[in-house]
Amino acid sequence: MLRLFGIAIFLVIFFILSIPIYLIEWILSKCNVKARDNSSKFIVSMGFRICLFIAGVKIEATGVENIPKDKACLYVGNHNSFFDILVSYVTIPYNVGYVAKKEINKVPFLNLWMRNISCLFLDRDNIKEGLKTILKGVEQIKGGVSVFVFPEGTRSKDGKMLPFKEGSMKMAEKSKSPIIPVALTGTADIFENHFPKVKRGKVTIDFGKPIIIEELDKEDKKFLGAYTQSKIQEMLDERA
Repeated sequence: MLRLFGIAIFLVIFFILSIPIYLIEWILSKCNVKARDNSSKFIVSMGFRICLFIAGVKIEATGVENIPKDKACLYVGNHNSFFDILVSYVTIPYNVGYVAKKEINKVPFLNLWMRNISCLFLDRDNIKEGLKTILKGVEQIKGGVSVFVFPEGTRSKDGKMLPFKEGSMKMAEKSKSPIIPVALTGTADIFENHFPKVKRGKVTIDFGKPIIIEELDKEDKKFLGAYTQSKIQEMLDERA
């Protein structure tokens, strides 16, 4: 419980101190959006790293060399824990926004920083609004900022992946960007498996080789979500 309490106290302090910083970044965005994005990446990464330090999380990352250096991409990962976001964000060396459920957009302060790091908010109950979010993601990737999506739509409770939703793959198809499969293990052991306690531990994050859609056969293109999920499952099996 002490670690959870420590994280909660830090987040309160972080959000209070971040108010003037956010105002400075808002002014900065009027002159240089890229500088604002880089500043936000640094600040949020620092906040996440402190949370991970308090929680006692050690990260083992492999395959970082598979991340494209010269173009944005769509990261696709399995989802077991809230800590999936923290671990992946501090490991990815470039700007990346996450697809989150629309309800999070109503959380004060958190929503401001999420927008600053190019997160997208998805209405899962409204097909029309969902399509708008996908199109925003397409434009974001074309503009040079990657997107990270968890196509299961929610966290897995037993560690086994839920079926991937094919719709989220449209961002890669329409932006003609590579897909980076991401396999996360051990994150649920930090928090969700023994809520409300936060326990220290080691987590792993593996970045697979880029999936180039144009190089796939017709069947794999048609079921791109299932194909990507199979690649992530192979990575998870190697860790088992």
